[in-house]
Amino acid sequence: MELSLLTSGIISLASHPAWLIVSVVLYLVVRLQMRGWWRPRECPVDLTGKTAIVTGANTGIGRSIALDFAQRNARVILACRNLERGQRAEREIRLKSGNSKVHLRLLDTSSMESVREFSKRIKAEEKRLDILVNNAATFGLKPMITSEGLELTLATNHLGPFLLTMLLLDLLKRSQNARIVNVSSMNHRKGKIDFRQMRGQNLPSSRGEVMYNNTKLMNVLFTLELSNQLCRTGVTVNAVHPGVVITDVLRNYNLCFRVIFNLIGIFFLKSAAEGAVSPIYCAVSKEMEGISGKYIDSDCSLALPCPTAQDQALAQKLWDVSETLTGLDKWTTGERI
Repeated sequence: MELSLLTSGIISLASHPAWLIVSVVLYLVVRLQMRGWWRPRECPVDLTGKTAIVTGANTGIGRSIALDFAQRNARVILACRNLERGQRAEREIRLKSGNSKVHLRLLDTSSMESVREFSKRIKAEEKRLDILVNNAATFGLKPMITSEGLELTLATNHLGPFLLTMLLLDLLKRSQNARIVNVSSMNHRKGKIDFRQMRGQNLPSSRGEVMYNNTKLMNVLFTLELSNQLCRTGVTVNAVHPGVVITDVLRNYNLCFRVIFNLIGIFFLKSAAEGAVSPIYCAVSKEMEGISGKYIDSDCSLALPCPTAQDQALAQKLWDVSETLTGLDKWTTGERI
């Protein structure tokens, strides 16, 4: 009886003209606020002759970024973990852009072996690399250790992109004014750096945002230290928050939660194409020429990350630990870039 009364009350309220008007106005206000001032379609930058790599390009934000680059006539490499989904994205992007220079290359950023194999192939096949977008990430997984002894979310979201960037750095430096874009999140503000977690210790007992937030903070700290080391090389690197976006990043949650989240998201969250705007802005816009080591918000504006993300000493320590865990320090001379 109570449920019936509640249901009829909601239906009655929803059918009221005033409620409908308020809902429409609220929806329009939210959507207009999401648009921002910079629009990819109004940016005339052409990428003919340039090469771009986008990780996690088979779906969501990554696919939208790759499509934009393809429409700008770039040679686009889709770095994807799943062969079938990657091939589907490759076909769709070629069809929509009319660009045949879109190629799939398999990459699993949770595996350092996969990162090395991918990098080796890229350096053998490509003469230049102008844009690297570290977009691939996972969210909501229960902490677990990979076969390489690394925590899965940490490996996927930070250590893999760290190693990938370092292995491709010579190729980036060889290209004029190359750009690196690290897709982070406003959730970095909730993150903490616990170096015990990087060694598989003191991990949270349940899945959720904890490890994701920590890795998004690592993305910003990595950007900070890398920009210091890339000074005067012509290569820039920036971290970016794409906004709260409807993607399949919640695939690790149950169906009911995803359905409810997406239903709400239709009205109040960004689409994947809208979420791709700020990363595209960092990668191609003239406004970002020569800008490095910054954190760009979802409206394509310069923003200050949280105080922890501005800690130079912490960024240096994270770098050193990341070198050790990825094995990068075993075959380098220890000299800075």
